[in-house]
Amino acid sequence: MTRTRRLTIVNAYGLHMRPATKFVSLARSFQSDIRVEYQGSWVDGKSLLDMTCLAAECGSTIVVEAKGPDAEEALDALADLVAAGFHMTEEDYH
Repeated sequence: MTRTRRLTIVNAYGLHMRPATKFVSLARSFQSDIRVEYQGSWVDGKSLLDMTCLAAECGSTIVVEAKGPDAEEALDALADLVAAGFHMTEEDYH
């Protein structure tokens, strides 16, 4: 089963190393394959290098695709993480 969802990056500094690390860590906790699209480029959502190379800025939209037995759960969890600004606090930027 393949599921997709459009998500908006809401944290102030976009998808840089720390938020990408949180995304990849969560994505790796699921069996499903996770792919992410930004501006026409598809990358492996379980690869830190791929995710940081997207350089998605605040306000941009990414498409997350999950394919596998826990695809819906993976998308729910990843959507929650992105909507929460990757749980980044102001201290995380200093």
